Amino acid sequence: MTPPATAADRVAHFSGKLDYETDPSDVGAALEANDRFVLIDSRGDAAWDQGHAVGAVHMPTATISARADAEIPHDMPVVVYCWGPGCNGGTKAALEFAKLGYEVREMIGGFEYWAREGFPVESSTGPVIREKDPLTAPVAAISCDC
Repeated sequence: MTPPATAADRVAHFSGKLDYETDPSDVGAALEANDRFVLIDSRGDAAWDQGHAVGAVHMPTATISARADAEIPHDMPVVVYCWGPGCNGGTKAALEFAKLGYEVREMIGGFEYWAREGFPVESSTGPVIREKDPLTAPVAAISCDC
């Protein structure tokens, strides 16, 4: 039987997750603060055209290895996203950036939670106005205070 994890093991585990993951609320706050990073939408053309985070750069996962070095400085932190929690496309995109040596984090929840939490979305035809989903974001507040 495996011995139970120690407090230090738990701290290391959860600290490690925060080194590799972020969420829409934190990304939105970082964009608002003009933090230095690039937000990458790793989905295909049809998904991008349907809607994407305002300020994101479109770089489908299959193109990362060919495009990243020419378009993103290696000292630029990268945050990637794909569709949502039922999709591992963001993980695949993060892996591609990691292989190239970038500091990269995956935005858990992906585009789905970006949109559901009421962050700015645009499509190929312009801004997309969505109400905050009360199941995913406080309707009358900026953040969930977590």
